Amino acid sequence: MPPGDGLPADRQPVIIAARRTAVRRANGALKELRAHQLLAPVLANLLADTHVPAEEVTDVVIGNAVGGGGNVARLALLEAGLPVGVPGLTVDRQCGSGLDAIVLAARLVAAGGNPVYLAGGVESISTAPLRAHRNDDGEPDFFVRAQFVPHSFGDPDMGVAAENVAARFTVSRERQDASALRSHQRALAAAKAGFFAGEITTLETSAGPISADDGPRPGLSAAVLKRFPPAFVPGGTVTAGNSCFDADAASAVVITSLQRARELGVTDGLLVLATDTAGVDPELLGIGAAVAAERLLQARGLSAASVDLVEFNEAFASQTLACLDQLGIDPDRVNLDGGALALGHAYGASGAVLVTRLLAQARRAGNPGSLALALISIAGGMGTAALLRYELLSGDHKAP
Repeated sequence: MPPGDGLPADRQPVIIAARRTAVRRANGALKELRAHQLLAPVLANLLADTHVPAEEVTDVVIGNAVGGGGNVARLALLEAGLPVGVPGLTVDRQCGSGLDAIVLAARLVAAGGNPVYLAGGVESISTAPLRAHRNDDGEPDFFVRAQFVPHSFGDPDMGVAAENVAARFTVSRERQDASALRSHQRALAAAKAGFFAGEITTLETSAGPISADDGPRPGLSAAVLKRFPPAFVPGGTVTAGNSCFDADAASAVVITSLQRARELGVTDGLLVLATDTAGVDPELLGIGAAVAAERLLQARGLSAASVDLVEFNEAFASQTLACLDQLGIDPDRVNLDGGALALGHAYGASGAVLVTRLLAQARRAGNPGSLALALISIAGGMGTAALLRYELLSGDHKAP
């Protein structure tokens, strides 16, 4: 199918550039940087990559899950040097925030006007503020996480929900451990091959520049994973080894209309074809991505087999495998360069990291017309999916 076959060129959303920071363990190398300080260099790099004049940015839409409020999008864009005339919007759909920020920007592009958006997500778990309810006497009652749904719906912790999914969809401990090991091995191989180098924005810290992920473990093996005890439910199958770890990171994209992209001289990108967000039983929140993707594909008359590239946020191996099983997608086809089980989960940024990875993989493969799918399950019982297509936009070659 040719570029822009679904919408006119001035309303067809296309992602023309994507960047991320290194994904680093929380309370580690990036613990001195607050969320806006993680994100600002990414935004600046994106403008430099695409030669978009800063004053021509229509809006900056950023997802964030556990920050301190105050509109981190606006704070980061000003930190990045964008002019005061550029507004910012911060959105919260918890783990889905980064992907949903991109989805929102795509829908705004589809409304017309040839705008240019910077969209993505950021999370500094290391510097997230302490949170508390105020008791009747005015004293703080600190809590670890927000309430996602009414207690009558169960409102399970993430690890407990992952166990619920493993039990309901019969995902064995052996499959979960194998999935985790594959993720680490792929991430290590991708890093060694230099696949991440072009997408990572270097961050300056007091300890020196940070430009590489620190999660993938070279010494991990099936025998090591087998020794991990259940982490959330006695006798369960979900362990620290087959679950993600908390991380700090930022990731964002440049999204505009096909017409504007051509005017900018961009030669390739990811067209946003369709998106969907679904709600599911909060007790089985990890399955949300599959429901969203299933609806999205059915609406387009597509099967999962027709999708060439798939990135799924691996918060837990159990939910990843359950979703892929439901969609009929072979896990070997997913997260070709490793996922959150190896790289880590920076809540609000993770959905944008998926899109950044898909653009890099599509450009590496160089197959115009190839379909890509980004998937993420979300706390509270939701999931978001985005269907993308890689295309050459003008000229006879793809962008570097």
